[in-house]
Amino acid sequence: MWAGFARLFVRTAIGLLAGYLALAYLVDPYDSGRSTLLSAGAVRQQGPRTAAASRGRDPAFTGAIFGNSHIQLVEPARLTAATGIPFVQLSVPATGPGEQLALLAWFLRHHPAPKAVILSVDEFWCTSDPALPNEKPFPFWLYGDETLVYLRGLLRFSVAQEVVGRIGWLLGPRRKRAAADGWWDYEPDYLRLGDLDGERFRAAREAPVPDAAAPGQAGPDFPASGRLGDALAALPAGTAVVMVFPPVYAAGIPRPGTPRARAGAACRAAMAAALARHGRSALVDGRRERPALHDPALFFDQTHYRHALARPLTDEIAAAIDRLRRAP
Repeated sequence: MWAGFARLFVRTAIGLLAGYLALAYLVDPYDSGRSTLLSAGAVRQQGPRTAAASRGRDPAFTGAIFGNSHIQLVEPARLTAATGIPFVQLSVPATGPGEQLALLAWFLRHHPAPKAVILSVDEFWCTSDPALPNEKPFPFWLYGDETLVYLRGLLRFSVAQEVVGRIGWLLGPRRKRAAADGWWDYEPDYLRLGDLDGERFRAAREAPVPDAAAPGQAGPDFPASGRLGDALAALPAGTAVVMVFPPVYAAGIPRPGTPRARAGAACRAAMAAALARHGRSALVDGRRERPALHDPALFFDQTHYRHALARPLTDEIAAAIDRLRRAP
């Protein structure tokens, strides 16, 4: 009797698991395009880590921005207006090179000949760990090309909740939609935290950085540069690529001649060399010395800046793209 019950239990469990996987695959909770049966042509409100699956495959966009919150205020609509290229913002806060390269690969899988790619390269790219570890959880399974890996990803409890949520969203009379182009303005969120002149923001801005190189970023090897170079070398010759070193508040820039300054310079040189593997490319150095980097009114902390700095940066990127596209 117990043996029969055990067999029935196993068959039932397998049936339920198979049924759930079939349902989850058809529902496609993050609109990754693996199943288009219930695709709504819109992005359900969710975090950018998963929303990029839908945005990154949207054929309406032929240009994309990659990075983290250090490039998040570069507004895709402003770039589109200046260049004529429909841009999508695919930056994801608290990510580094591993996650961003995965997102770049996802975008290129669905846009094999994009008109423009913008890459923000910050200190996270300077890791000496060839594994390019991620500090925060990231759904690599969602952006891979292996079906079995994707199916295993669907078995997560949080994903099962999203399956239910997406079904409710699809059936609901009023679907709340996220911005199609991924624009997420963090400035109001920061301003709600208090006065820019208050102690909280002042301490975050003015703390001097150590002279010693950051742990794990001393070089001399920066393996992310090799993987980036390989990705850029494979792009079509007509794609304009702009690498951005995002702005850093003056107090956050290492003193010249220190180990930290030398390591940072070596890292940026390695990234510039990776960029050079694609002929139609340009570098926009937001770290270059200028009065704006000394203005505390333009920064929330040492690496998160305001619209008054983001807009000129966006215009500079657009001008670089225009020059690249006009070049023979």
